[in-house]
Amino acid sequence: MADEASAEFHDFFDRHYAELARLAHLLTGDAAAADDLAADALVALWDRWDRVRAAEHPVAYARGVVANMARSRIRAAVRERHRVALFWSRRGDPTEGPDVAAVLDVRQALGGLPFRKRACVVLRHAFDLSEKDTALALGISVGTVKSQTSKGMAELERLLGGRTSLELAGRGER
Repeated sequence: MADEASAEFHDFFDRHYAELARLAHLLTGDAAAADDLAADALVALWDRWDRVRAAEHPVAYARGVVANMARSRIRAAVRERHRVALFWSRRGDPTEGPDVAAVLDVRQALGGLPFRKRACVVLRHAFDLSEKDTALALGISVGTVKSQTSKGMAELERLLGGRTSLELAGRGER
């Protein structure tokens, strides 16, 4: 029985690790942290694998774990930045390698959204999840997903000077 559970977990890992890492990257804006968050989330899932595999939506559960870990990481980073700011002036964050200006604009605008709005927008538009699946992943109601996504998109449009993040990404209207 343990071998069966182990095989199921390895299959789950192989199918969903990249997606969970991408979600972590979009939520935190930190590519290096994304791999760590996805790995940490999967370790946490392995510790509760009997419960997770019996769940109705194990992938939604995994996304929720990643979102919660990302939120914790962001909060810890904010606290650390505040401590550092007490002692040293903050310099501009360098970008890593070349990137399209529009993508940088969208990333920066996403980073300016409160976590729940950002998570709803990312799961709905970058991951193409339904409102129901987004609600399951974040442990919130479908109504909350609708309002947070709508408010988040409106805020992104305001931050991006009237251009929607979808237009900037070349995906047109949704």
